[in-house]
Amino acid sequence: MSGGNTPGNPASGVRLGGPRAAFVWGLGVAVYFTAITYRTGLGVAGIDAADRFHINASALSTFSILQLLVYAGMQIPVGLLVDRWGTRKVLLLGIVLFTTGQFAFALSGSYAMALAARALLGCGDAMTFISVLRLGSNWFPPRRGPLITQVAALFGMAGNLLTTLVLARLLAAFGWTPTFAGSAGLGVLVLVLVLLFLRDRPEGAGPASAAGPGPAREPGYIRRQLAEAWREPGTRLGMWVHFTTQFPGMVFLLLWGMPFLVEAQGRTRAEAGTLLTVVVLSNMAIGLVYGQVIARHHSARAPIALGTVLATAAFWAMVLCWPGRAPLWALALLCVVLGACGPGSMIGFDFARPANPPERQGTASGIVNIGGFTASMATLLAVGVLLDATGDDYRIAFASVFVLQALGAAQILRLRGRAHRRERERVVASRVEAVHVPV
Repeated sequence: MSGGNTPGNPASGVRLGGPRAAFVWGLGVAVYFTAITYRTGLGVAGIDAADRFHINASALSTFSILQLLVYAGMQIPVGLLVDRWGTRKVLLLGIVLFTTGQFAFALSGSYAMALAARALLGCGDAMTFISVLRLGSNWFPPRRGPLITQVAALFGMAGNLLTTLVLARLLAAFGWTPTFAGSAGLGVLVLVLVLLFLRDRPEGAGPASAAGPGPAREPGYIRRQLAEAWREPGTRLGMWVHFTTQFPGMVFLLLWGMPFLVEAQGRTRAEAGTLLTVVVLSNMAIGLVYGQVIARHHSARAPIALGTVLATAAFWAMVLCWPGRAPLWALALLCVVLGACGPGSMIGFDFARPANPPERQGTASGIVNIGGFTASMATLLAVGVLLDATGDDYRIAFASVFVLQALGAAQILRLRGRAHRRERERVVASRVEAVHVPV
């Protein structure tokens, strides 16, 4: 958005915030909550999926790989759609897609149909988070932006919590089709609510979308935006931080955590579900701590990111090297540490944000966001292939985590100095510019 009277600008004369804003934004968050519930459903159904479709570990991992591939590939196009159509239309399309995907997954009798259903679900899921962030900026004043983002992420993790606490038990009690078909009803509910009550912005706050003449319609605009964002060391550093920190926790929650805990560690499904819940609760708690620390101490970004990587590697090594099966307390500690992966990945956006001007923020965020999902896809595939090749040796399969962590940590160490110098230059330049602005 540009110009003076934007929804996030007090110059528009429209009062932002209040109960109405909370209600409308809450509807958007409910959509995101539903999408996360559907996204993570396979994390507690991996064993059932392998039995239902008669597939091996590599084929099972393809479900999540395809879903994440679609999600990552849609990030930049979705940002453009939000600018052109507005949040309401994009959210409605997303709901239709992920609800249809969830219902088709429930009815799938073949592996090919199930794959198509997960791809459709991933496409709809990709339309939610960017839309919710834009909805928050339309309905709340700019100073509330960081809080809005943090709360949206917390509600997303609550969707993951619903999966581990409720969906796993429903699956055990009622079976595949009733559980997944029934959960699709939540998508129908939010679709009706969004149709009836959600609006892009308060009345009088301006047009419903940013479509129109301007730089976004110039030839080569997208290519130029991507090139300029990538040229900034802070963008690349943010991508590698996201790449290195996010994937261990996502791989564990999205697919391989339940099979690892049940098949390799001998835990019951109830115990495994509880441990997955520990990851989610830890994520929510650590996210609040990381956010407060970084807000007060900007220089803590890189140490916290690298500390998260080191702690994750250390506790994975402890569990994988344990003679025989690891005790429950060791698994619980691993799950607590894995909860730091999501908040750690958010630090990547804190590097990209000051490195790019406002008109490139969406592009830079898309580049950062692709990092973690790329690492997750690679690890999901590696674990599946190694399990098949080694006769379900989870120690060797999960050792692939250390390879990507080493690669990412090396890139973080290589880029952090350049990004810091460039960021400092920008701060100095902005101060000089402020001094010379005529009053």
